Amino acid sequence: MTQPSSRTTDTAPAKRFLRAGLGAVLLSTVSVALVSPALAQIAPSSAAASQPAAIAPINALYSALAQIQAPGSGSTQARAQIIAPVIDRIFDLSTVLHNSIGMRYTTLSADEQTRLLAAFREFTIARYVSSFKQGGEAKFTVSPSTRAAPTGGSTIVNTTIGDGSDSPTAINYVMMPSGGGYRIVDILLNGHISQVAAQRADFSSTLARGGADALVTLLNRKTAKFMNN
Repeated sequence: MTQPSSRTTDTAPAKRFLRAGLGAVLLSTVSVALVSPALAQIAPSSAAASQPAAIAPINALYSALAQIQAPGSGSTQARAQIIAPVIDRIFDLSTVLHNSIGMRYTTLSADEQTRLLAAFREFTIARYVSSFKQGGEAKFTVSPSTRAAPTGGSTIVNTTIGDGSDSPTAINYVMMPSGGGYRIVDILLNGHISQVAAQRADFSSTLARGGADALVTLLNRKTAKFMNN
C-alpha cells in the first residue's frame, strides 16, 4: 500500500502508543515525535556479550515490534500471537497491574486478581498490535548503557523512536531483577511520564465504581477496540 505523502498523528506509532497508554487528556501536554516510514530496526549499540542484562528484554521487544510491522506479518490475531510470548517473557505484568491499581489491589480476592491479570495481559498485547501496525516501519534506538532509577533499586533503559528527521520520542523502561534477568515494571513515556501512574486514575476509579468486574469489562472493551482498530 502506498504511504500517504504527509504524516499525521494517526500514522505515528509513538503517538498511538502515547494515546493508548495515557489517554487523550495527556496528549495536549506532551510533545511527541512523528515516525515516518523507515525500515524498522534496532540501532546497534555494543556487542551483546557486553551489554547490561537489563537491555536484552528491550531488544527482544523491539525485534518483535519490527516483526509485527513487517509487510505480510498477517492478520491482527497472527500479529498478536507474535508479540504475546515476548510480552509474557519480558514484562512483570502482575507488578505492573498491581502498581497501576494501587493499594486497592491487595483488597481483591485471588480470583479477582487472576481475572484482572488475564484481561490486563490481553489489553497489553492489543495495545502494541494497534500502536505498531503492519507496514508502519518505525526505527528503534536502544542506549548501550543503563542508569539506576532514583528509588526502588530498579534500572532504567533509555530508548527512542524516530526516523532521523524529527526529534525522536524518548520511551524509557524501568527494569527490575527477576529470575536471573530483568523484566519491565513501568514505561516512561516521553522519557519521564509514568505509564503506570497514568493508568492508576483510570483503573482505580473504575474499581471504586464497580469493583473488579467493572475493571475487567473496561479492559476487555479497550482490548476489542485496539484489535479492531
